Amino acid sequence: QVQLVESGGDLVQPGGSLRLSCAASGIIFSIKAMGWYRQAPGEQRAFVAAITSGGTTTYAGSVKGRFTISRDNAKNTVYLQMNSLKPDDTAVYYCNGYPVFGLWGQGTQVTVSS
Repeated sequence: QVQLVESGGDLVQPGGSLRLSCAASGIIFSIKAMGWYRQAPGEQRAFVAAITSGGTTTYAGSVKGRFTISRDNAKNTVYLQMNSLKPDDTAVYYCNGYPVFGLWGQGTQVTVSS
């Protein structure tokens, strides 16, 4: 059974940084492309970033140049480094496969506000 546990969300001021983590279990993590997604209040869940098993990355236009996705296959963990945060980045952040392959975890709340 796939389990995804996100962590690292917090309240941060505009211009600040955060690093999110997602620990995965129940899958052969090293061969899976993984992604980060986010859902802002009143909006649909949206794609943020993805990384293939070989390390190739892709980003949504709104975060390109500010966010960096990475992975540690030894720890079955995918990360999202978020810099130059803006209020529009406020959302619950989730990880899953890319494309989505499992049930969603609980997510982690990121709030960007002064």
